[in-house]
Amino acid sequence: MTMKELGRDIRTVDLFAGAGGLSLGFHLADLGFTPVYAVEHDSAAAATFRRNFGCEVFADDIEYGPHYPEAELMIGGPPCQGFSPLGRDRDDESRAQLNGLWKHYLDAVRTLRPKAFVIENVPEFQRSAQFAELLRLLQEDDDLRPYRHAAYGVLNAADYGVPQNRRRGIMVAVRDSEPLPWPPPPTHGAESATGAPHVTVKKAIGDLPSRTKGFDPCISDDGAQHLHFGRRPTAISMERYRTIPPGGNRFDLMALRPDITPACWLNKPTGTTDVMGRMWWEKPSPTIRTEFFKPEKGRYLHPTANRVISHREAARLQSFPDSYVFEGTKIQIARQIGNAVPPLLGKAIAEYVHAHAFK
Repeated sequence: MTMKELGRDIRTVDLFAGAGGLSLGFHLADLGFTPVYAVEHDSAAAATFRRNFGCEVFADDIEYGPHYPEAELMIGGPPCQGFSPLGRDRDDESRAQLNGLWKHYLDAVRTLRPKAFVIENVPEFQRSAQFAELLRLLQEDDDLRPYRHAAYGVLNAADYGVPQNRRRGIMVAVRDSEPLPWPPPPTHGAESATGAPHVTVKKAIGDLPSRTKGFDPCISDDGAQHLHFGRRPTAISMERYRTIPPGGNRFDLMALRPDITPACWLNKPTGTTDVMGRMWWEKPSPTIRTEFFKPEKGRYLHPTANRVISHREAARLQSFPDSYVFEGTKIQIARQIGNAVPPLLGKAIAEYVHAHAFK
């Protein structure tokens, strides 16, 4: 991906940056936000960020003390696994370690004193004791009090042009500001000013071939990375895929073909309706997670083809342009895609931040 030179008028530091979805959103806003530094401990994600943005990346744990350059804006998403319901099986020590990483983010705020900062996390974070402590620190810590009028809430990415229902907790703080209005104006859905419909799965991936190819991370002549590949399912998996009707799920498999339904599902007649589910063409997708290539993990079957969505389809459902290049193995790339902030959600946040902090 070739980044257009925007100048260095709003220097941006991205912490817990992942593959760069949030930074990409700020770039897409075309308002002068320029990444000058990032912190990301995952080596493949750090390589992806470095390749696409060309700035220095501290590819290690934030606890090891990165040396931050001057910047007007800080953005980032402290790891959320400790708060997410999907992380409930972690032991207490690892959960506590993950749950405390937002404190390192605030340490960086104290060091840099940016004009504004953005924190992104799972919705559960904003209902946690840790978030209550964060709000207390913004009121009582002398170094953080200038940000005490932070605005926050839960946003659905689908309301901002992302072809995916994905709820994220967002906080925006501007130094020495009055209380900020909330939320950023939706661009899609019933609450938007225009009433523009949500972007559908068909709009996002309908032009891609029904058949996928093998994994090949090479870049084509048009600058796009080949990511339209999928799993090689077993014969019984293919039979299961063929059985699932449009919009169906594991309960259809249980009703139509109990002979090929896993025993653990037959013995659990209730539960999530997304497992082994097909997406709908005319709706946004469900949340894309890191193991979207496993249909037993969610509604990740293609709307009509008898296969799981490809990495390219997952990236598009996250609103990444085809020109964005991911580094790593196919599992590492899937993790980066599933963990990313959807760039178009990031773009809406960037426009909100610019309007209230940099205009």
